[in-house]
Amino acid sequence: MRVLVTGGAGFIGSHIVTALTKAGHEPVVLDALLPSAHGVTPEVPAVEFLHADVRDRLVVRAALHGVDAVCHQAAMVGLGKGFADAPEYVGSNDLGTAVLLAAMADVGVRRLVLAGSMVVYGEGRYECPAHGVVRPGARLPQDLAAGRFEPRCPACGAELAPGLVAEDAPVDPRNVYATTKLAQEHLAAAWARAVGGTAVSLRYHNVYGPGMPRDTPYAGVASLFRSALARGEAPRVFEDGGQRRDFVHVRDVAAANLVALEAADGLPAGGLDTYNTGSGEPHTVGDMAFALARACGGPEPVITGEYRLGDVRHVTADSSRLRGELGWRPVVGFAEGMTEFAGAGQRASAGLS
Repeated sequence: MRVLVTGGAGFIGSHIVTALTKAGHEPVVLDALLPSAHGVTPEVPAVEFLHADVRDRLVVRAALHGVDAVCHQAAMVGLGKGFADAPEYVGSNDLGTAVLLAAMADVGVRRLVLAGSMVVYGEGRYECPAHGVVRPGARLPQDLAAGRFEPRCPACGAELAPGLVAEDAPVDPRNVYATTKLAQEHLAAAWARAVGGTAVSLRYHNVYGPGMPRDTPYAGVASLFRSALARGEAPRVFEDGGQRRDFVHVRDVAAANLVALEAADGLPAGGLDTYNTGSGEPHTVGDMAFALARACGGPEPVITGEYRLGDVRHVTADSSRLRGELGWRPVVGFAEGMTEFAGAGQRASAGLS
């Protein structure tokens, strides 16, 4: 199978290219090598490579000839510094996706796997002892400043028990990046209905592993902690460190893309299938910081009590659908993955210009 991988020179994309090659497929990489994703020009994968922006209609259309499927990883990631970043996020993520899908419709490519994100859910799943499953609103600045980090029941104010989020949970994007990721899914669904195509969105949880960029919040908190430890500094953990996340290894994410691409012919056409892509092992941010510190032999993390407005408290995945329907199984456990990550190389620092 010949597969166009947009963003294939990036952190996750390059691992997907490796997985495709090992499986006997023919990846073609299209990557703009933007400074917001690459601190320095990365080593380009040893496959057919096009240095171009996914918003370049003519280049994208030409790149699609002879292609059987598209694995769309190109995106601007992270929460952004403020709403002033909105045009850049929408341009990179949504306009880029629209250009790609329009070209696929013209050329006749009918299989798409999209890099989705768990950020579309907003807060995770919570249950109140009295009111059952509830959806708390955004946490208030005065509560965060006072160290009251846990969401409360919107009906009675009781403590809530966090649980796993399934794909049928209501979406509630709470920042510009999350909104663009949800818009990508809507565009993919509209494309699939219009052309009878097959579209899959893999809603990634917190991806980590070898090759993450250094010192950048756009790659995730694991990158910041690993970079601090490499400098001999203690990782600084926001809130009380109790935020629950699902840390999933990048090789497992690449394997999920591979099974989704290979299964596309057997999936129903004309719609979008969404799959949570997580390890199934929830851990706190504090757990991750301490595991990395131990593996690096570095100083213990510092719990700062600081916070960022817009961050959610708990969001962890129920990835059973991906396991059951496509047969995917994560193989890199938390302890093993963090130990490997502690000694792995990192990419040069990346960030917005």
